[in-house]
Amino acid sequence: MAVWDVASRPEPDQFGYWHEVICRAFVPLTPRRTTPGAGFAARVETRTLHDVERALIASQPQETAHGPREVARTDGAFYFVNLQVEGHCRTRQGGTESVVGPGRFTIVDTTEPYWFDFDGPWRMVSYRLPHALLDARLGGARPQVGRCFEATGAGAVVASMLSTLWEVDGSTGPAATAELEQALASAVTATTAGRAVEDPRETLRAEILRDVRRRLGDPSLTVAGVCRRFGISARTLHATFAGAERPFAATVRRMRLECCAVLLADPVTPGTVTAIAASLGFDDPASFSRAFRREFGCTPSEVRDGASPRGMHS
Repeated sequence: MAVWDVASRPEPDQFGYWHEVICRAFVPLTPRRTTPGAGFAARVETRTLHDVERALIASQPQETAHGPREVARTDGAFYFVNLQVEGHCRTRQGGTESVVGPGRFTIVDTTEPYWFDFDGPWRMVSYRLPHALLDARLGGARPQVGRCFEATGAGAVVASMLSTLWEVDGSTGPAATAELEQALASAVTATTAGRAVEDPRETLRAEILRDVRRRLGDPSLTVAGVCRRFGISARTLHATFAGAERPFAATVRRMRLECCAVLLADPVTPGTVTAIAASLGFDDPASFSRAFRREFGCTPSEVRDGASPRGMHS
């Protein structure tokens, strides 16, 4: 983590220091003041996720250019996905110009020129994603750069993740942060690609289901636990499963019951019915037996004795 507080410098030095800070924290950029004043209070905080760099920025009115000269001095190829928190940003890249207000987001490509114009004090959360993280998913297409994406429908998934993932700290392990990046990249690609792709809610649901299948016996496999792992709110999680066959909790219960049925039907699986159920999160034998019978039309003991559970592949 790094923090640059421009206001800590003497007022005459602040704007020059701001120029230095944004070039160090992001890519080569050239700012120009658009309002008079002695000082230039601003702040940048950066945090590394895994391969993605995050930044929380607060600053003053200005025009900022990543023009041809700045592009030529840029090392690496990145996309910036910027969520506007306060103020407005007029964004221009590749013939597209838009005004991005609070709660909305845009994406720009550092391998081509772009320009920002902030007409007042502003705050933004910015994510720097390597091209490689999105390009494999884009299949030869490219994101719709310079466009304002609304935080409604598909865009709400991305906006929620951009906001919530900022809070992920060092207590999250590298494997989990890598998974978070993959989920973010899938959602961003599905929302911003310049061609028809699957709904980002379906993409996120698929990512969550893959994670659930790997962790069916994990006690942290709860709404709160999944929300933490994927950097989303409970509301977003439930909305993601709104179009599925079952809600999230019912989906997890069904997957756990199916896993129990497979284990019970395999004569080489060690342990009692109660122990097998407990290993998949069913701590109350009576409740487990009732749920199993409702789902498969027979008891766990009957499956253990050779009966075939109903509807295992429905």
